[in-house]
Amino acid sequence: MTIFDRKSEAHTPSLLRELEEKARLIRRDSLVMTTEAGSGHPGGSLSCADLLSVLYFHHLRYDPENPRWEGRDRFILSKGHACPALYSALSLAGFFPREWLRTLRRLGSPLQGHPDSTSTPGVEASTGSLGQGLSIGCGMALAGRLDRRDYRVYVLMGDGEMDEGQVWEAAMFAAHQRLDNLLAIVDRNGIQLDGPTEEIVGLEPLAEKWRAFGWNVMEVDGHNLGEIAEALDRAEGVRGRPTVLIARTVKGKGVSFMENQVKYHGTPLTREELERALRELGG
Repeated sequence: MTIFDRKSEAHTPSLLRELEEKARLIRRDSLVMTTEAGSGHPGGSLSCADLLSVLYFHHLRYDPENPRWEGRDRFILSKGHACPALYSALSLAGFFPREWLRTLRRLGSPLQGHPDSTSTPGVEASTGSLGQGLSIGCGMALAGRLDRRDYRVYVLMGDGEMDEGQVWEAAMFAAHQRLDNLLAIVDRNGIQLDGPTEEIVGLEPLAEKWRAFGWNVMEVDGHNLGEIAEALDRAEGVRGRPTVLIARTVKGKGVSFMENQVKYHGTPLTREELERALRELGG
């Protein structure tokens, strides 16, 4: 058994450089995968790359050789359309060969257009119908308590997903059950499929809403690796209520012509755009 667990490791410059490199690779992979597939969601994959880097290469406890190890932390990508970023992180963590990434969305591929827990090692829940991930996380967190296990459950949601009523039902349930082993992360990039979130259904004041539902609320720069890592560490010390991390991010982060552009929510790059983007990302 090869257990990955670096929670106790100090946030040294060398660790932060490593996390930055992992995030860069996640961004590159996400763009290459979606361009080769001719479909997918690159913008939201780039906005959550730093969050996934900290989770998978500093914070989560898991065993890539035994993905269903009972003591593992659970991670749920509720915004399942951003699965290219998750697939990249899982491959870098050793759950499956890197070569699989080139098969995204192909017929018979284990890497479908949305996460499938029955076909992809390391995927905890099949997601894609927005609003359901937090409810799944509540069930896993409650099961952990009943089974007297010390694993934690992490759910990454999109901000457009906050339009779904099921999110707030789950938020009420988690607070009522005092699920302090549950942490929700909101990828607050400000853009959903049809445009800016505040023009579709205004979310603000988002932090106050979560507080009113009984959650411990933290707000971070979702591209500041040290800030993310520190917040995740502090959240583990919270007792008696769940925590939500509102991460302020940029849609298409890392590629100048993609940043804050609605177009790239669900439109892959052309070959020419991909070459330009990869030059910007380096390596």
